[in-house]
Amino acid sequence: QVQLAESGGELVQAGGSLRLTCVASGDIFVNYAMGWFRQAPGNEREFVATINWGGRTTTYAESVKGRFTISRDNAKSTIYLQMNGLRPEDTAVYRCAAKRGVTSSQGNEYAYWGQGTQVTVSS
Repeated sequence: QVQLAESGGELVQAGGSLRLTCVASGDIFVNYAMGWFRQAPGNEREFVATINWGGRTTTYAESVKGRFTISRDNAKSTIYLQMNGLRPEDTAVYRCAAKRGVTSSQGNEYAYWGQGTQVTVSS
């Protein structure tokens, strides 16, 4: 199986930038599609971004398109989420997830999840 651990969440001011990191262990990282999801208290879980196993195909939620960038470094078994132009509505717990096969924006299709890292954006 795969274990995932996120880090990098902090309190930042609106307009600032932050990079989240997710380190995977326990399986062959290169064979997994990866995704970032987020959830704020009282809100539904929201798809943020996905990246395929080769790192060549990415998708983004409309709300973050143009501001966030997902990437991966398979040699380090790590994916990143570069977050620019942060807004208060980006405040949430961000979790990375892994699945076999093609990418998906549906969280219930992912088999492995990290515990999450808190991102708070102040106005």
